[in-house]
Amino acid sequence: MYDTNHLGHHLRSASVGRDETLYAEMLDGRTLSYGEMFSAAEKNAAALQKVGLSPGDCVAAQLEKSIESIQLYLGTILAGGVFLPLNTAYTPSELEYFLADAKPFIFVCDPETAPTLEGLAAQAGVSKVLTLSSDGTGTLMEALPTHTENFKEVARAKDDLAAFLYTSGTTGRSKGAMLTHDNLVSNAQALQQCWHFDRHDVLIHALPIFHIHGLFVATNVTLCAGASMLFMPRFNSETILSLMSKATVLMGVPTFYVRLLESPNLSPKTVAPMRLFISGSAPLLAETHKQWSAVTGAEILERYGMTETNMNTSNPYEGERRAGTVGMPLPGVEVRITDADSGQQLGQGEIGSVEIRGPNVFKGYWQMPEKTKQEFREDGFFITGDLGTMDGDNYLSIVGRSKDLIISGGYNVYPKEIEIILDDVEGVYESAVIGVPHPDFGEGVLAVVVLTGDTSQNENGIKNILQQKIAAFKRPKNIFFVDELPRNTMGKVLKNILRDRHKDNFIKS
Repeated sequence: MYDTNHLGHHLRSASVGRDETLYAEMLDGRTLSYGEMFSAAEKNAAALQKVGLSPGDCVAAQLEKSIESIQLYLGTILAGGVFLPLNTAYTPSELEYFLADAKPFIFVCDPETAPTLEGLAAQAGVSKVLTLSSDGTGTLMEALPTHTENFKEVARAKDDLAAFLYTSGTTGRSKGAMLTHDNLVSNAQALQQCWHFDRHDVLIHALPIFHIHGLFVATNVTLCAGASMLFMPRFNSETILSLMSKATVLMGVPTFYVRLLESPNLSPKTVAPMRLFISGSAPLLAETHKQWSAVTGAEILERYGMTETNMNTSNPYEGERRAGTVGMPLPGVEVRITDADSGQQLGQGEIGSVEIRGPNVFKGYWQMPEKTKQEFREDGFFITGDLGTMDGDNYLSIVGRSKDLIISGGYNVYPKEIEIILDDVEGVYESAVIGVPHPDFGEGVLAVVVLTGDTSQNENGIKNILQQKIAAFKRPKNIFFVDELPRNTMGKVLKNILRDRHKDNFIKS
């Protein structure tokens, strides 16, 4: 018998007896204590229960970043629900699939999008639609009780689901990665230990919270440590630089550091109060790592994770942070390099498939047992799809991907999804979407298109069509037109040749 809410218990434990301690400070000067934060989370939980949420039910949310949306996440956990954050850039046609597949009991969206999305949610079988705006108004807030003295968090076991996030494969069908309470707890504790987080830390939180980085890494680690955060609605380099005087940690994607390096206000004096700069969600160029060190005198700590596994490795807090590597396995996490076909473990320095085993690894893909089985070895190692190598000091380097996944600005972009839409455009015969090196985003999305012989279709026309179909981060930065795509003897498009041809053909944006 379990008498605690596993994740909720651990997120609150560091703040016990510290109700008046600062949890978050917003840019408008508002502050929120730990007591106020968890009181609001309990009210959210009670409101969700009142509209019918049962343990194990899903709450899906497409919301602009706000402290209230974090309270909704915590409230869902305390009520025994499963939280599904959805990217705010997703269009209604994209949301239609997620809602139909996940079948959430409750869907929470912005009041401005509600008129469009309510009908879509009803068609997907969603029982209740609530609204929450970035300024903290909406029907969810109206449903919050005035007090929760009698609230009791719903008991959850370690293996119960706490959340799931959608991650696509190259087939184009999005998959829901199911994350358990223990997946999230174990990872937050490992990161807190490795990165030396404690109650004196102040995190600059400028990441989106529909993503594992901003929600489960930044938020959970801060809560587990009993630390505080400076809560930004979005990234702004000059604002971040101004906040460093009262902060200790910044978590960001490589784009953050590229943008900060462009500021004349970045200097050793500016960053002096900061003890740690963390980068993840996309590969950090070795050039950016070295430039940051030269300009600030501080070294970025790069780590490696993915939706299905949370965080896997990290460069050391104390010790050499090697540019171009993602560091060593976290406590309790096993990493090995294998031959992709045989599964045989490879030796030091050999390039092969990166495989992960540990309490951080997800439970499987939502309603896809066969796909789940394919992605795991019999001994429990998860096949990441990344290609990497381990050196003699146990530092992991990611050298490529066996799948065609593109990571642009920290977001996953799946070529097949875009190719399906491109191929349906009038005048397009066929297409191939690839990732090419981009100094800001790690990788830029680029499309190579073959047109039919009798069309007047052009780059602007195609981009205008894509604007109505897919989120901005998925849209190709550039479209190149060719007479034919390179293929092997079996007719398969050789994307490695396309990537090599176009490796220098990005457009900064």
